[in-house]
Amino acid sequence: MNFDVFITCAVTGAGDTVGKHPAIPVTPEEIAGAAIEAAKAGAAIAHVHVRDPATGRGSRDVALYREVVERVRAADVDVVLNLTAGMGGDLVLGSGERPLPPNPDGTDLVGPTERLAHIAALKPEICTLDCGTMNFAAGGDYVMTNTPSILKSMAAQVKALGVRPELEVFDTGHLVFVKEMLREGLLDDPVMIQLCMGIPYGAPDDPLTLLALAHQVPPGAVFSAFSIGRNQLPFVAMAALAGGNVRVGLEDNIYLSKGVFASNGALVERARTILTAMGARVLGPAEVREKLKLTKR
Repeated sequence: MNFDVFITCAVTGAGDTVGKHPAIPVTPEEIAGAAIEAAKAGAAIAHVHVRDPATGRGSRDVALYREVVERVRAADVDVVLNLTAGMGGDLVLGSGERPLPPNPDGTDLVGPTERLAHIAALKPEICTLDCGTMNFAAGGDYVMTNTPSILKSMAAQVKALGVRPELEVFDTGHLVFVKEMLREGLLDDPVMIQLCMGIPYGAPDDPLTLLALAHQVPPGAVFSAFSIGRNQLPFVAMAALAGGNVRVGLEDNIYLSKGVFASNGALVERARTILTAMGARVLGPAEVREKLKLTKR
Protein backbone atom coordinates (compact mmCIF):
# COMPACT_ATOMS: atom_id res chain seq x y z
CA MET A 1 0.00 0.00 0.00
CA ASN A 2 1.02 3.61 -0.59
CA PHE A 3 0.83 5.49 2.72
CA ASP A 4 1.80 8.89 1.26
CA VAL A 5 -0.83 9.68 -1.36
CA PHE A 6 -1.55 12.71 -3.49
CA ILE A 7 -4.97 13.50 -4.91
CA THR A 8 -5.56 14.78 -8.44
CA CYS A 9 -8.92 16.39 -9.19
CA ALA A 10 -10.08 16.30 -12.83
CA VAL A 11 -12.46 19.22 -12.61
CA THR A 12 -14.49 19.21 -15.83
CA GLY A 13 -13.21 17.08 -18.75
CA ALA A 14 -14.51 17.44 -22.27
CA GLY A 15 -17.23 14.80 -22.23
CA ASP A 16 -20.98 15.11 -22.64
CA THR A 17 -21.74 15.90 -19.00
CA VAL A 18 -23.11 19.43 -19.44
CA GLY A 19 -26.87 19.04 -19.00
CA LYS A 20 -26.45 15.84 -17.00
CA HIS A 21 -25.27 17.75 -13.93
CA PRO A 22 -26.54 21.17 -12.83
CA ALA A 23 -23.09 22.63 -12.17
CA ILE A 24 -20.48 21.24 -14.56
CA PRO A 25 -17.78 23.95 -14.87
CA VAL A 26 -17.92 25.44 -18.37
CA THR A 27 -16.57 29.00 -18.43
CA PRO A 28 -12.93 29.77 -17.57
CA GLU A 29 -14.10 31.46 -14.36
CA GLU A 30 -16.07 28.33 -13.37
CA ILE A 31 -13.22 25.96 -14.26
CA ALA A 32 -10.68 28.02 -12.34
CA GLY A 33 -13.09 28.20 -9.41
CA ALA A 34 -13.47 24.42 -9.50
CA ALA A 35 -9.68 23.97 -9.42
CA ILE A 36 -9.40 26.35 -6.47
CA GLU A 37 -12.28 24.58 -4.68
CA ALA A 38 -10.54 21.22 -5.20
CA ALA A 39 -7.25 22.58 -3.89
CA LYS A 40 -8.88 23.96 -0.76
CA ALA A 41 -10.47 20.53 -0.19
CA GLY A 42 -7.07 18.83 -0.36
CA ALA A 43 -6.22 18.11 -3.99
CA ALA A 44 -2.54 18.70 -4.74
CA ILE A 45 -3.07 18.61 -8.54
CA ALA A 46 -5.87 20.05 -10.67
CA HIS A 47 -6.29 18.40 -14.07
CA VAL A 48 -7.79 20.96 -16.45
CA HIS A 49 -9.70 20.87 -19.73
CA VAL A 50 -11.45 23.95 -21.10
CA ARG A 51 -14.84 24.17 -22.78
CA ASP A 52 -16.38 26.52 -25.32
CA PRO A 53 -18.51 28.79 -23.10
CA ALA A 54 -21.18 29.03 -25.82
CA THR A 55 -21.64 25.30 -26.44
CA GLY A 56 -20.10 23.54 -23.44
CA ARG A 57 -18.05 21.32 -25.73
CA GLY A 58 -14.35 20.66 -25.22
CA SER A 59 -11.98 23.24 -26.71
CA ARG A 60 -8.30 23.82 -27.52
CA ASP A 61 -8.54 27.62 -27.37
CA VAL A 62 -5.32 28.96 -25.84
CA ALA A 63 -7.10 32.09 -24.61
CA LEU A 64 -9.50 29.99 -22.54
CA TYR A 65 -6.61 28.05 -21.00
CA ARG A 66 -4.77 31.30 -20.31
CA GLU A 67 -7.70 32.74 -18.37
CA VAL A 68 -8.04 29.58 -16.27
CA VAL A 69 -4.31 29.43 -15.53
CA GLU A 70 -4.04 33.11 -14.65
CA ARG A 71 -7.03 32.92 -12.32
CA VAL A 72 -5.67 29.85 -10.51
CA ARG A 73 -2.13 31.23 -10.22
CA ALA A 74 -3.51 34.46 -8.76
CA ALA A 75 -5.63 32.66 -6.17
CA ASP A 76 -4.89 32.42 -2.45
CA VAL A 77 -4.33 28.66 -2.64
CA ASP A 78 -1.50 26.54 -4.03
CA VAL A 79 -2.17 23.75 -6.53
CA VAL A 80 -0.15 22.01 -9.25
CA LEU A 81 -1.71 22.61 -12.66
CA ASN A 82 -1.99 19.68 -15.06
CA LEU A 83 -3.36 20.76 -18.46
CA THR A 84 -4.68 18.19 -20.88
CA ALA A 85 -2.92 17.74 -24.21
CA GLY A 86 -5.46 15.19 -25.38
CA MET A 87 -7.55 17.56 -27.45
CA GLY A 88 -6.84 17.51 -31.19
CA GLY A 89 -6.80 13.73 -31.45
CA ASP A 90 -10.50 13.25 -32.14
CA LEU A 91 -11.50 11.25 -35.23
CA VAL A 92 -15.13 10.44 -36.02
CA LEU A 93 -15.39 8.18 -39.04
CA GLY A 94 -18.30 8.26 -41.44
CA SER A 95 -20.76 5.54 -40.52
CA GLY A 96 -21.49 2.18 -42.12
CA GLU A 97 -19.89 1.35 -45.44
CA ARG A 98 -18.44 4.84 -45.98
CA PRO A 99 -15.90 5.54 -43.21
CA LEU A 100 -14.31 8.29 -45.31
CA PRO A 101 -14.46 11.23 -45.33
CA PRO A 102 -14.52 11.67 -41.55
CA ASN A 103 -17.58 13.16 -39.94
CA PRO A 104 -16.85 16.89 -39.38
CA ASP A 105 -19.14 16.87 -36.34
CA GLY A 106 -16.69 15.82 -33.65
CA THR A 107 -13.53 15.33 -35.72
CA ASP A 108 -10.67 17.55 -34.53
CA LEU A 109 -7.41 16.05 -35.75
CA VAL A 110 -4.31 18.25 -35.73
CA GLY A 111 -0.55 17.84 -35.49
CA PRO A 112 1.62 17.60 -32.35
CA THR A 113 2.71 21.24 -32.27
CA GLU A 114 -0.84 22.57 -32.54
CA ARG A 115 -2.00 20.15 -29.86
CA LEU A 116 0.64 21.61 -27.56
CA ALA A 117 0.09 25.30 -28.34
CA HIS A 118 -1.37 26.03 -24.90
CA ILE A 119 1.39 24.07 -23.17
CA ALA A 120 4.10 26.05 -24.97
CA ALA A 121 2.33 29.33 -24.19
CA LEU A 122 1.53 28.70 -20.52
CA LYS A 123 4.11 26.11 -19.38
CA PRO A 124 2.10 24.30 -16.72
CA GLU A 125 3.98 22.03 -14.36
CA ILE A 126 2.31 18.93 -15.87
CA CYS A 127 0.46 18.07 -19.08
CA THR A 128 -1.10 14.79 -20.19
CA LEU A 129 -0.09 12.48 -23.03
CA ASP A 130 -2.64 9.80 -24.00
CA CYS A 131 -0.38 6.84 -24.77
CA GLY A 132 -2.31 5.07 -27.52
CA THR A 133 -5.11 5.01 -30.05
CA MET A 134 -8.37 3.32 -29.04
CA ASN A 135 -12.10 3.10 -29.57
CA PHE A 136 -13.07 5.36 -26.70
CA ALA A 137 -16.85 5.80 -26.48
CA ALA A 138 -19.37 2.99 -26.32
CA GLY A 139 -20.75 2.38 -29.81
CA GLY A 140 -20.44 4.90 -32.62
CA ASP A 141 -17.44 5.68 -34.80
CA TYR A 142 -15.24 7.84 -32.55
CA VAL A 143 -11.55 6.96 -32.31
CA MET A 144 -9.15 8.60 -29.84
CA THR A 145 -6.18 8.97 -32.18
CA ASN A 146 -2.61 9.03 -30.88
CA THR A 147 -0.11 7.43 -33.26
CA PRO A 148 3.44 6.55 -32.12
CA SER A 149 5.00 9.28 -34.27
CA ILE A 150 2.59 11.93 -32.96
CA LEU A 151 3.18 10.91 -29.35
CA LYS A 152 6.96 10.76 -29.68
CA SER A 153 6.96 14.25 -31.20
CA MET A 154 4.74 15.52 -28.39
CA ALA A 155 6.94 13.87 -25.74
CA ALA A 156 10.07 15.48 -27.20
CA GLN A 157 8.43 18.91 -27.30
CA VAL A 158 7.08 18.60 -23.75
CA LYS A 159 10.53 17.55 -22.51
CA ALA A 160 12.13 20.57 -24.21
CA LEU A 161 9.57 22.86 -22.53
CA GLY A 162 10.49 21.52 -19.09
CA VAL A 163 6.96 20.24 -18.46
CA ARG A 164 6.36 16.87 -16.77
CA PRO A 165 4.16 14.59 -18.93
CA GLU A 166 1.51 12.55 -17.17
CA LEU A 167 1.29 9.42 -19.31
CA GLU A 168 -2.34 8.36 -19.65
CA VAL A 169 -2.50 4.56 -19.86
CA PHE A 170 -5.84 3.04 -20.85
CA ASP A 171 -4.68 -0.54 -21.44
CA THR A 172 -1.65 -2.83 -21.15
CA GLY A 173 -0.29 -2.06 -24.61
CA HIS A 174 0.01 1.60 -23.66
CA LEU A 175 2.56 0.62 -21.01
CA VAL A 176 4.55 -1.15 -23.73
CA PHE A 177 4.70 2.19 -25.54
CA VAL A 178 5.69 4.04 -22.34
CA LYS A 179 8.65 1.68 -21.96
CA GLU A 180 9.61 2.25 -25.59
CA MET A 181 9.68 6.01 -25.03
CA LEU A 182 11.80 5.44 -21.93
CA ARG A 183 14.33 3.41 -23.92
CA GLU A 184 14.50 6.18 -26.51
CA GLY A 185 15.23 8.85 -23.90
CA LEU A 186 12.01 10.78 -24.46
CA LEU A 187 11.00 10.79 -20.78
CA ASP A 188 12.78 12.25 -17.77
CA ASP A 189 12.67 10.72 -14.31
CA PRO A 190 10.51 10.41 -12.39
CA VAL A 191 8.05 9.04 -14.95
CA MET A 192 4.45 9.93 -14.07
CA ILE A 193 1.70 7.52 -15.11
CA GLN A 194 -2.09 7.64 -14.81
CA LEU A 195 -3.89 4.27 -15.04
CA CYS A 196 -7.31 5.05 -16.53
CA MET A 197 -9.81 2.28 -15.76
CA GLY A 198 -13.38 1.43 -16.68
CA ILE A 199 -13.47 3.37 -19.95
CA PRO A 200 -15.29 1.47 -22.72
CA TYR A 201 -12.91 -0.72 -24.76
CA GLY A 202 -10.02 0.03 -22.42
CA ALA A 203 -8.92 -1.74 -19.26
CA PRO A 204 -11.90 -2.80 -17.10
CA ASP A 205 -12.02 -1.51 -13.54
CA ASP A 206 -11.66 -4.77 -11.66
CA PRO A 207 -8.99 -5.39 -8.99
CA LEU A 208 -7.04 -8.01 -10.94
CA THR A 209 -6.70 -5.77 -14.00
CA LEU A 210 -5.56 -2.87 -11.82
CA LEU A 211 -2.92 -5.06 -10.17
CA ALA A 212 -1.78 -6.40 -13.56
CA LEU A 213 -1.27 -2.84 -14.81
CA ALA A 214 0.38 -1.70 -11.57
CA HIS A 215 2.87 -4.58 -11.79
CA GLN A 216 3.85 -3.47 -15.31
CA VAL A 217 4.60 0.14 -14.29
CA PRO A 218 8.32 0.83 -14.91
CA PRO A 219 10.54 0.73 -11.80
CA GLY A 220 10.80 4.11 -10.13
CA ALA A 221 7.70 5.53 -11.83
CA VAL A 222 5.05 7.38 -9.84
CA PHE A 223 1.55 6.27 -10.75
CA SER A 224 -2.05 7.11 -9.99
CA ALA A 225 -5.20 5.20 -10.87
CA PHE A 226 -8.88 6.00 -11.21
CA SER A 227 -12.14 4.59 -12.49
CA ILE A 228 -14.99 6.42 -14.12
CA GLY A 229 -18.57 6.31 -12.86
CA ARG A 230 -19.79 4.64 -9.69
CA ASN A 231 -16.41 2.97 -9.02
CA GLN A 232 -14.54 6.28 -8.78
CA LEU A 233 -14.69 6.44 -4.99
CA PRO A 234 -14.01 2.72 -4.36
CA PHE A 235 -10.96 3.14 -6.60
CA VAL A 236 -9.56 5.69 -4.14
CA ALA A 237 -8.95 2.80 -1.77
CA MET A 238 -7.96 0.38 -4.53
CA ALA A 239 -5.38 2.75 -6.02
CA ALA A 240 -3.70 3.30 -2.66
CA LEU A 241 -3.73 -0.43 -1.90
CA ALA A 242 -2.08 -1.09 -5.27
CA GLY A 243 0.72 1.35 -4.37
CA GLY A 244 -0.55 4.35 -6.30
CA ASN A 245 -2.05 7.79 -5.95
CA VAL A 246 -5.65 8.76 -6.68
CA ARG A 247 -7.81 10.86 -8.97
CA VAL A 248 -11.37 12.02 -8.49
CA GLY A 249 -13.46 14.79 -10.03
CA LEU A 250 -16.44 15.65 -12.20
CA GLU A 251 -14.61 14.69 -15.40
CA ASP A 252 -14.98 11.03 -14.43
CA ASN A 253 -18.03 10.87 -12.15
CA ILE A 254 -20.86 13.29 -11.41
CA TYR A 255 -22.37 11.64 -8.29
CA LEU A 256 -21.33 11.61 -4.65
CA SER A 257 -23.79 8.81 -3.94
CA LYS A 258 -26.83 7.38 -5.70
CA GLY A 259 -28.94 10.27 -6.96
CA VAL A 260 -26.81 12.89 -5.19
CA PHE A 261 -24.85 15.20 -7.48
CA ALA A 262 -21.24 15.76 -6.51
CA SER A 263 -19.01 18.80 -6.57
CA ASN A 264 -15.28 18.63 -7.10
CA GLY A 265 -14.67 19.74 -3.54
CA ALA A 266 -17.01 17.08 -2.13
CA LEU A 267 -15.31 14.34 -4.14
CA VAL A 268 -11.88 15.43 -2.91
CA GLU A 269 -13.14 15.58 0.67
CA ARG A 270 -14.57 12.06 0.36
CA ALA A 271 -11.26 10.82 -1.06
CA ARG A 272 -9.40 12.38 1.88
CA THR A 273 -11.77 10.66 4.31
CA ILE A 274 -11.21 7.27 2.67
CA LEU A 275 -7.43 7.66 2.61
CA THR A 276 -7.05 8.94 6.16
CA ALA A 277 -9.35 6.18 7.44
CA MET A 278 -6.94 3.72 5.79
CA GLY A 279 -4.02 5.28 7.65
CA ALA A 280 -2.59 7.13 4.64
CA ARG A 281 -1.23 10.67 4.68
CA VAL A 282 -2.47 13.06 1.97
CA LEU A 283 0.36 15.03 0.36
CA GLY A 284 0.17 18.73 -0.36
CA PRO A 285 1.35 20.47 -3.55
CA ALA A 286 4.82 21.33 -2.17
CA GLU A 287 5.47 17.67 -1.35
CA VAL A 288 4.21 16.63 -4.78
CA ARG A 289 6.57 19.08 -6.47
CA GLU A 290 9.45 17.56 -4.53
CA LYS A 291 8.34 14.01 -5.34
CA LEU A 292 7.92 14.70 -9.07
CA LYS A 293 10.82 17.18 -9.37
CA LEU A 294 8.56 19.99 -10.52
CA THR A 295 9.37 23.70 -10.60
CA LYS A 296 6.58 25.91 -9.27
CA ARG A 297 5.35 28.47 -11.78
